Amino acid sequence: MTDNFLYQQARLSRDPRFDGSFYVAVKTTKIFCRPICPATLPLEKNVEYFVMAQQAMQQGYRPCLRCRPDSAPSSNAWQGIATTVKRASRLLHDYHELSISEIAKKLGIGERYFRQLFKDQLGVSPKQFQLFDQILFAKHLLHQSNLSIEQVAQSSGFNNARRLQIQMKKVTGLSPSQVRQQQHHIEQDIQLSMAFRPPYNWPHLRDFLALRAVPNIEQIEHDSYARTFILGNCKGWFQARYDGHKNHFKLHIKLNDIRYLTKVLRNIERVLDVAADIQGIQQQLSLSGIPLEQLTEGLRLPGIWEPFEAGCRAILGQQISVKAAINLVSQLVDELGEKTDETNYFPSPERVATSDLLFLKIAASRRQTLVAFTTFCLQHPNASIDDWLSIKGIGPWTVAYAKLRGSSSPDIWLDTDLVIKNQLDKFSINAEYARPWRSYLTLQLWNLA
Repeated sequence: MTDNFLYQQARLSRDPRFDGSFYVAVKTTKIFCRPICPATLPLEKNVEYFVMAQQAMQQGYRPCLRCRPDSAPSSNAWQGIATTVKRASRLLHDYHELSISEIAKKLGIGERYFRQLFKDQLGVSPKQFQLFDQILFAKHLLHQSNLSIEQVAQSSGFNNARRLQIQMKKVTGLSPSQVRQQQHHIEQDIQLSMAFRPPYNWPHLRDFLALRAVPNIEQIEHDSYARTFILGNCKGWFQARYDGHKNHFKLHIKLNDIRYLTKVLRNIERVLDVAADIQGIQQQLSLSGIPLEQLTEGLRLPGIWEPFEAGCRAILGQQISVKAAINLVSQLVDELGEKTDETNYFPSPERVATSDLLFLKIAASRRQTLVAFTTFCLQHPNASIDDWLSIKGIGPWTVAYAKLRGSSSPDIWLDTDLVIKNQLDKFSINAEYARPWRSYLTLQLWNLA
């Protein structure tokens, strides 16, 4: 069975589970769409398929203004492509400010080899991929945000509005003002939508986060999750409101530095795990030994905003109940968290490292571990989470938990966790068959407890 046959069946069904997995380009109109586009279905002889929007743009197709490919869920289109290309695609997607030579250096390969590899695998050069990605992101902001065109240009990696206008007109045939139906100028108060492919088990994610929510930092309601955050030199707040009928979250974001918008959005995507190809993941999990009738549909990895916060939570949560752990984290926030205009933020490593932490009623060894951890983070800001194992008092469980929730690593298997051990006594599980999605296996077994 060919990929084109599968794409054809998915296109004809308009099944939202395929949204973001591929794109449909219509030869007669030179426009490409999401498979859920409500427009009249074209004849099969008049279409061709692409796994990435950037590839369609490279072939001269313009994004549809009706279904808006820029707002599709993030695609896993590069699955099966060389690991280097996958990493490069993510870097180009997440860091518009990096040059091609800087990305090649991060990948540990020569710039010439990088360009050739990318062209051979995807049919588009790294520079073109980066440009198309910036234009798609700018188009998304123009449609949905109330940012000025100048702010959109800066947020999407263009130096100024004129540069954005030239490139957008060249690629899409439309100027930014033509793309935008209504233009507002309310600075740094942004409203967008963030799509996902169903099924999405919002009640599970909501309840998981609610049980572990830190007062004054996180707020959970029936259909929304909100929190304050610090990212680099940017302070902000976001609320994500779930809409299961439209398969997206409605985002409300406030920032004090608009240049961080791209990174903030990528982090929200991770925290809410909206890019997961959950159907493919569940198929893999079914091979591991969980009875099909016990498999809960649509479970997503509930993220923590950043690894440092995940590390603090994991250290304070060692060998105690979730409720007791959150009480300790709340004390940490109340005592050391930064407060601005009655808004609380999670403490920085500097604030924790310079405190004696005597307000925490825990063993002295645990306080020493927390201080050692924050000092390590200050001295080694680019260290990986695995490097935390060198810190006295931090073991494999703490590191694994921080990776699972602080960086949303998909293949973390917490088989030393007490709950998981108890579940393994009930079910005949072979976790190797769940690779590379063992984090979701961990979550499924937690959910069955």
